[in-house]
Parts: sequence; structure tokens; C-alpha cells
Amino acid sequence: MIVMDDLKDFNPIAFLDDYRGKSFAGEWPTVSEMFSISVSRFADNNCFSDFDGEGGSKRTFTYREAKDKIDALSCFMRACGVEKGDRIAVSGKNSPEWAITYLAALYCSAIICPIDYALHEAEQENLLRRAEPKLFFVDEEKFAYYKNKDTPYKVYSLSPKNKDDYVLSLRGEDCVKAAASPSENDTAAILFTSGTTGTPKGVMLSHKNLVSDCYIAQSHMHLYDSDVFYALLPIHHAYTMLAVFIEAISVGAEVVFGKSMAVTRLMKELREGKITMLLGVPLLFNKIASGIDKGMREKGALVYGVLKALRHLSYLIKKITGKNLGKTLFKAVLKKANLYTIRIAICGGGPLASSVFRLYNEMGIDFVQGYGLTETSPIIALNPVQHFKIESVGKYFDKYMDMKIINANADGIGEIVVKGPMVMQGYYKMEAETAAVFTPDGYFKTGDLGRLDSEGYLMLSGRVKNMIVTDGGKNVYPEEIEDMFQLETSIAQITVQGYVMDEKTKSEGIEALIYKAEGSSEADVKEAVERVNKKLLPYQRISKVTHLEKPLEMTTTLKVKRNYAKS
Repeated sequence: MIVMDDLKDFNPIAFLDDYRGKSFAGEWPTVSEMFSISVSRFADNNCFSDFDGEGGSKRTFTYREAKDKIDALSCFMRACGVEKGDRIAVSGKNSPEWAITYLAALYCSAIICPIDYALHEAEQENLLRRAEPKLFFVDEEKFAYYKNKDTPYKVYSLSPKNKDDYVLSLRGEDCVKAAASPSENDTAAILFTSGTTGTPKGVMLSHKNLVSDCYIAQSHMHLYDSDVFYALLPIHHAYTMLAVFIEAISVGAEVVFGKSMAVTRLMKELREGKITMLLGVPLLFNKIASGIDKGMREKGALVYGVLKALRHLSYLIKKITGKNLGKTLFKAVLKKANLYTIRIAICGGGPLASSVFRLYNEMGIDFVQGYGLTETSPIIALNPVQHFKIESVGKYFDKYMDMKIINANADGIGEIVVKGPMVMQGYYKMEAETAAVFTPDGYFKTGDLGRLDSEGYLMLSGRVKNMIVTDGGKNVYPEEIEDMFQLETSIAQITVQGYVMDEKTKSEGIEALIYKAEGSSEADVKEAVERVNKKLLPYQRISKVTHLEKPLEMTTTLKVKRNYAKS
């Protein structure tokens, strides 16, 4: 296969040599030093935008304007007594105010603690007690709750509706005292995560962790200061925080903050924001792909057949020559779906159905998958745009890190472990838990199962804890079965687990917990299960279906929390 790979000799950090020793002293700049470099290079570029202006109009801060706001807020934080290493918490919807708060804390050499805004107040307060912040910036819906409580931290608002405490109105009276400068090895952020199981942990990420991961990921795709990133998923999560927010400001690009996945708002922001970089999870991309396919089918069987043939041709040409004809062939379709400006789409948070992955590439959108964990800042594998593999969640960055598979079975599947500059410092105040996730030779144990091919591409199988062992000794990975249902419209949510078929032998069978889609019947679900079962190997097939009256709880990245009781 001929690969038109213009990334082969690309070095995304070469430009930093011009600033080394002048704008930063370490191996890597800190996040704040990185932002200052971008301000010096792209002062008049759009930096942070949303559609919360008057009448839903676009509101934008340039890099110069954002830096002025950050400096003013950083001055206020220092006037409040914030010193190096203090914690500052932030919780709210995606917004320029959230981003400015985040960066202002880092300019103070403080540690930012993003808190999931979707959590109930009691859950948030538990995390706040652990973080022990000096200041807490929170959005309008929860501002009064915290402001009226007796708390050890001062409370301020991310919303202009609370004028006296509004983050962009706060000013320090005395900024004569300069902030202590952070170093690359200082902790920049503590991200509290429960993943989908277990007790929440505070993942400590240094400036080096975040900045190195940001630039290293760019070795698999070009980013430009003309790009417009769409921050739609919650920004407190490592995926959006790094792959959208920090990636964008590293190259002087614009971030458009989305606050809702409601279709009308999503379409407006895609269209008017002129988004070029769309990052999401399988649920989002499945929904958009379904709309595209539906629109093509509505043109009639003959036209649909022709369009499908053109899609296949477009994909074949792209894989063989690297030439992207889809944007030209399907311009009208993409414009109608408000996707014509999209240059690259990246799916994370779980493997995507191969048919959906292929559809976007057929249509002329460079679509790739990535993989990572909060503990790895998070990106540790990403498909190169010019040399992607549909079956893979990405190629690991072998020039900058190491990845290997331990305790592999006969198929080469084992636990994925990694070592590199993006691996966390540890869990906050949890030394035993930190030690438990590292091998004796210093590799971080991801808890995920997978295999590597000869080119360093990673194929995921599932979580170590979720693996099911059948009575025939076969390993079954629930996530692989769940992924087979992504395009089954009668099922809103499916979670696969093992169940004990025989108490004497303790042999496990495969059970599916299913919450059916609105308007679907149990008969529809039965047909969907039978359809998928035919595609599975005998030992993978679902033998028990449990219908749920209400959906299982999900994380903010739309993954089921697997902390339910097994049947």
C-alpha cells in the first residue's frame, strides 16, 4: 500500500528551540509558559469563544484579550493569599470563564482542581474536602448553594448573572508581589476520577505531563493556528481538557465551547463556529452518522446506491493514494449536516463501529481513533491521519514513550502497560494505591486488555476487571460484545457481564443488561440480540437478557459505571 505520509519526519516541538532558555528553562515549558508563547505568536487570533452573547450571538476573546483577563484574575488570586502549591477548584459548564480560571490558577503556581459539574452537591463537597482549595469558582446553578454555606474556601461565580462575584470582574488591589513561577515537574492539576468502577481518586498531573502529551500527540497529526476546536464534551474530563483545550492553545487555535448536545444547538455551533476539529465519543459520532445515512436514503434507492458506490470509491482512492476526494464528491451532504468545515474528527472513550469509522473517511473527513486514560494525561495512542487502521484505537508514540503487553495469552492479548513523560505523578494522598498501579520496573498498568501489531498499533479488548472466563476456559471481553450493538437502534443502552450458570462448577455465561430505546419493544430487542449473536463466536454469545426499567448510571463521557450488583 502506498502511504502519502507527510508526518514521517515531522517534529512538532522543533519550534520550541527558539524559545528555550528565553521563555522557559526546562525540558518542556509549563502550561502557563506554553500559553504565553502562543500569545506572543498569535496575539490577535481568536482564542476562546462561545455562543452566550446577546441573543445567542458568538462571544470571542482573542489571545491578547484572554491573557489580559488571565493576568487580572491571577492578580486577584494572589491578593486572596494564593501561593505556590495551593489548590483552586473550578466546576461549571464549558466556557471561556472556565478556561480563564484554569490558566489563571497555573499562572499563580497553584494547582487547578476541575470538579465534575454534573455531580450532586454532596459528591462535589466530598471532592472539595479532599482537594482543600482556597478558592472555588462555580457556575450559576450551584453558586447560591455554596455561597450561602459556611465553607473553608471562598466562592466565586463563573456566570455574569452573579455580578459582584463574577470571575471576569474580580480585580486584585495589589499585584506588586510577583507570582512564584512553577516548574515543569510541579503538579499542575488534580483530576478526580472514578472511571467506571471503584473509589474516586485524585490523579496528579504535572505541567510536564500535560505539555509533553500535548505536543507528542501532534506527531501523528498536523494542527494549525487556523483550526477551530469544538469543546462539546465536559471540559473537566482529561480527554476534552487536553485534546481540545490544551492542544488548541498550544498552536494558537480557537476553542469554541459547547454546553449542550441538543441537536439544534449542536448544529448551530458547528455551522456558525466553522469548526475544523471535532472530538467526541462513539454516541455522538453514531448519532451524526445515522443522520447522514438517513438523508442519503431519503433520496431513493437508486440515488442511494450511486452515493454508496461513490463512497466506496472515495475510500479506496484515499487508502491507496492519500488523495481525499470525499469533500468534493459529498460537499452538498456535508454542508447540510454542518460538517463541511470539519478537517479532522477524533473519537475517544471507546472503540467505534468500523462502519461508522469508515463512513466519515468515505465522506472526506479525516476520522481517527485515539486511546488514553486520565492517568496518562490522557493520550498514549492515536491513529496517524494519513495511515490509520480502522480496527485500531491508535499507534503509540514510540519515539517518546514505551508501551508493552504483559501476561499475554496465546492470541497476544494481555494488560497494556506504559512508561513515558505523560504518565501521572500519582494519586493524591494515596501512596498505596499509587504503588499498586506500577510494575516493579516502573510501567503504569492501565487495567486495559489489548494487543499490539508489528507496527505498534493498539487493538483494545476490554478491561482486566470485566473479563469473563467461560466454562470452556475462553476469555470473553464484554466491551467487544457491547460494541457490536452500537448501530442497533432498538437498544438505548447495553452492558454485558458474566453470570453464574452453574453453582457447582461456577461456570460463567454471558448476560446482557438492556435498556430499550423509546418506541421499541422487547421483541425488537430480542431480534437485535439474535442478529448480533449470529456474528459472534459460540462462546461469546449472549445467553441471558435482563431488561432494565431505567438506564444504568453513566459517567460524563457516556460510559456505564460498572459498580452495580451482578446477578
